[in-house]
Amino acid sequence: MMHDPDQHASLGAMYSDYFLDYASYVILERAVPHLNDGLKPVQRRILHSMRELDDGRYNKVANIAGHTINYHPHGNVAIEEALVVLGQKDLLIDPQGNWGNILTGDGAAAGRYIEARLTKFALDILFSPKITEWISNYDGRRKEPLTLPVKFPLLLAHGIEGIAVGLACKFLPHNFIELIDASVCALRKEPFELLPDFPTAGIMDASDYKDGLRGGRVRVRARISSEKKGVMRITEIPFGTTTGALMDSIVAAADKGKIKIAKIEDNTAAEVDILVHLPSGVDPDNMRDALYAFTDCELSLSPNACVIADDKPQFLGVSEILKRNAEHTKELLRQELEIRLAELAEKWHFSSLEKIFIENRIYRDIEECTTWEAVLKAIDDGLKPFKKLLKREVTEEDLVRLTEIRIKRISKFDSFKADEEIKALEKDIEETERNLKNLTKFTIRWFEDLKKKYGKGRERKTEVSSFDRVDRSQVILATETLYLDEKNGFAGYGLKKETPVERCSTLDDVIIFGQDGKMRVVKVADKFFVGPRPLRVAILKKDEDLIYSMIYRDGKEGAILAKRFRVGGITRDKEYDLMKGTPGSRIFYFAVHKSEAESAEQLLVVHIKPALRLRNVSRPFSFGEVPIKGRSSGGNIVTKLPIDRIVRAPKDYDPEAGA
Repeated sequence: MMHDPDQHASLGAMYSDYFLDYASYVILERAVPHLNDGLKPVQRRILHSMRELDDGRYNKVANIAGHTINYHPHGNVAIEEALVVLGQKDLLIDPQGNWGNILTGDGAAAGRYIEARLTKFALDILFSPKITEWISNYDGRRKEPLTLPVKFPLLLAHGIEGIAVGLACKFLPHNFIELIDASVCALRKEPFELLPDFPTAGIMDASDYKDGLRGGRVRVRARISSEKKGVMRITEIPFGTTTGALMDSIVAAADKGKIKIAKIEDNTAAEVDILVHLPSGVDPDNMRDALYAFTDCELSLSPNACVIADDKPQFLGVSEILKRNAEHTKELLRQELEIRLAELAEKWHFSSLEKIFIENRIYRDIEECTTWEAVLKAIDDGLKPFKKLLKREVTEEDLVRLTEIRIKRISKFDSFKADEEIKALEKDIEETERNLKNLTKFTIRWFEDLKKKYGKGRERKTEVSSFDRVDRSQVILATETLYLDEKNGFAGYGLKKETPVERCSTLDDVIIFGQDGKMRVVKVADKFFVGPRPLRVAILKKDEDLIYSMIYRDGKEGAILAKRFRVGGITRDKEYDLMKGTPGSRIFYFAVHKSEAESAEQLLVVHIKPALRLRNVSRPFSFGEVPIKGRSSGGNIVTKLPIDRIVRAPKDYDPEAGA
């Protein structure tokens, strides 16, 4: 598209205009597939080139790429890569040679070593030149299809992914047989459901698929089984990864201490076969969950159903796309039937005309004619008594064709055979007209014949299931120990020489209660600051319902307050003040209990500082008198007098007698 520089008032306007053109080109001509045939331009041009080269034999991929450059001038490497991707989908391309392996991720051999040809299925559904809309190629020397007349929901069968300017699309592949069954349902106006099916098989939870629209999600798991003791076998992998990448993720998880493995073996050939050897004492069921939680044995796929329709990108669900594809197939079949009907009618017309011309010896009427016009008039006059037997007018072109009949054909003309041919044509015409009148039924038969012819061996590979997300904190192995350096105020699993607190994993959170009355939660690490002489440093266990008890002084001379609380909801790395924030506040007592009853049984002795006229300087206190509230509550007043200390009451303590 050419632009007039004078139209742009500024560099910004020029940039905006040109960038819009570029974005439109990438979206429409490179990244996003067309609704009608489900192909990107490079794929469409490859298939068109292969049809032009097709003679039933294999062609070198390099040769196909060179021919495709006539339509797609982007270099043979990019074309070869796109052709290999098409070939690996095992639907339209019949490959020969080393075309790589989608399971292992191995690449294909160079284009000069591998060969390809169109499959019979591709020849059946992709091409129909008489109903194809043709456009000029980039240099105007050739014609290429605007879209191929594809009579099958190819986009949903293949799956496709593309990234454009500010736009992306991702279609997951679906099952061949299920797509045909759904197309039949769509034509019959019956309900149907489409779910992905992957060539790598695996187990799929598509409960949140959302018809392939943005925001949907599909989770796919590897198939893992327990073999002999201490060995787990992976026989199917999630779509989107390879055996090599999967094993790398397992080794990485083991290096980070999330799982424990002894060794891993890859015996993959035509089928996936990965053996994970476990150390002694590792539970296989827990290990399976850990593999799903920390490795690529479980992946989440996010579809984004975007297609080119009506010359612009549109977001359509896979059900809507299939319905439109089914109707599009019906329309293509209608066009083919109408063309066939016209061709049959034309063939019947000339066969009938030829029979009349020969049987009634009209060719003898031209023997005395001396001009071309006289010849045509003589034939036309000879046909006049029989024109009522024909279904259309006799044209000059018809008369010319009659003059081209050879003498040998006239001499060997068999009237009975001619009648049989005309009857056969009439039967074909009748059948074609009937198919046009019952177009929906004809289209349904078309799909059913397609299924019968090509459906064998294309049954669903991916198991549809439903599974909960694995809680990482529940399955990660506690391979580390949390240590505490109380004096310097540090903790971590790297402080091997300090005081051990408890076993932990590298995913755990640590809850810290400081002497300043501040509480915070941090992710465990090799070493992190907790403050000098912390009240409590422990692994935060979300399933524990702990009761915390605390007595503190509010400010330097304020009242003594007691509180019981649960931690409740928290945000990591956020600091929470358990006191009122008054300067000079001090904690006298802090304890943690596993139950409310245990917490209520606490009996303390509060020692008040001696003062004039103060008789009892030792008073009992029970936390059973304090209700359990949130962590931000101020607490109940214990005393307003200055205190010296608070200690646990001895077993033989008598609250009535005092100290």
